[in-house]
This record gives sequence, structure tokens and C-alpha cells, in this order.
Amino acid sequence: MQTKLPHTLWVVRHGQSAGNVARDAAESAGLEVIDLAWRDIDVPLSDLGEQQSVALGEWFGRQPSTEQPEVVLCSPYLRALQTARLIVEHSGLSGVAIRLDERLREKEFGILDRLTKFGIQQQHPQLNEQRMHVGKFYFRPPGGESWCDVILRLRSLQEMITREYAGKRVLVVAHQVIVNCMRYLVEQMDERQILDIDRQGDVPNCAVTTYQVSSQDRPAQPIAMKLVQANFLAPLREAATPITVAADVPTAPKP
Repeated sequence: MQTKLPHTLWVVRHGQSAGNVARDAAESAGLEVIDLAWRDIDVPLSDLGEQQSVALGEWFGRQPSTEQPEVVLCSPYLRALQTARLIVEHSGLSGVAIRLDERLREKEFGILDRLTKFGIQQQHPQLNEQRMHVGKFYFRPPGGESWCDVILRLRSLQEMITREYAGKRVLVVAHQVIVNCMRYLVEQMDERQILDIDRQGDVPNCAVTTYQVSSQDRPAQPIAMKLVQANFLAPLREAATPITVAADVPTAPKP
């Protein structure tokens, strides 16, 4: 039976960004605001983030041609685009075009943009209390998005992938929340399951989560995408590249 699903789906978080570094510095100093001159859209990779992206690209390049991406979908945010370009360049996939899709953009934090955990608590104590009560899955800051909002736009992306890339090997390069929300959709999770995964720790930069079409043990069994590995980091370890797990900027406290 011919499947309408992609043959392989890789979901990758971008390499470490300058925003990750600035966030860590602000949190360590107990500051309320993260010192960034860029818009979140324009935050570039750090030097280490470039190394991580190169290492991942070289790893893809060492795989058999039948196990390499045929399609690359990418967030339009600079750090994700730089990651995707370095992966394509250093994997030797020069013929693979990068397709930007705004549905893969970072979760929008609205009024909480660029605030540290301490800054949110100090400047918006009522919002912080509400978020802790409601939980990040449903809480929407003024001008921003909840995880449900992100999932809604990703449902549309998922439909496009099945329509346009059935049987293809598809690489998605995006952000931490996108990785988790894609897992929620593909693995058909509920709120508790995905938040349990989120509480285990941040998605590492350039970590790879892989799905493949499952084989049918019985003819009546529905075809689905099966999780092969989550947050796979061997490409970075093989290249002796430092692993980073800093959350994307802007950030907010976990419930």
C-alpha cells in the first residue's frame, strides 16, 4: 500500500545562538531583561552554534544517499536558516533547496519578549501567577502564543508535508518549542505527555528527532510514523563538539 506520509522525518533544533548566550549571561547576573540588539527573528548563531551545525551536516553527509534528506523545511528565523544552510553545505546536499515556512517560526512570547524568569516575575507578577496556574500548554501571554497556538499552525504544516512530500525524506530545522509540538502531533500525545517530556530538560541545540514510516505487521494496521530516536546527539559527540541545551530567547519559567 502506498503511504501518504513522508518516508523519513527529521526534526532538528537550530545550533546555539547568540541569544542563548545572552540569556545565560542575563540569568546568571540576575537581570530582568536580556541584552539583545536584534529582533528575535534576526538573532544569529554563535560561533559554537556554527560548529554544531557543521558537525550535523558532516554526519548527514556520511549517511548512505538513501538515508539523506531530499527536502529541507526551515523556520525563517536567521539562526535556523543559518543552521539549515550549514547542514546542506557540509553534507554535500548541494542540490537540495531550503524551503522557508513561517509556520516553523519560534513561539511568539508577546509582552514577555526578552524578559528573564526574574524579569517576568518582577514586571508581570499577575501574568506569571496565571501562567503557573494555567500551564504553558494553554497560557497565551498578551500579544503572544500558547503551545496550542503553535500546534494549530503546525497541523497545517503537517498536512502540507503529507500532501507534497509523500514518500520523501524530509528535514525540518526550527526551534525548541517546534520540536516538542511536532512530537505532540506525530506521536499523538496529550498535554500531560508532552509537558512531562518538556520537564525532563531542554531540547539540545542541533539534536535530531527521527521518525520513519512503520511497517505493517497486519494488513488492517494503519500506516503511521514511528519514533526512531529523540534528541539524538551522536553527530556532535563524534565531532567532539560541545553540546548545549540553553532554551531559546525569549524564555519563560517552567510551570
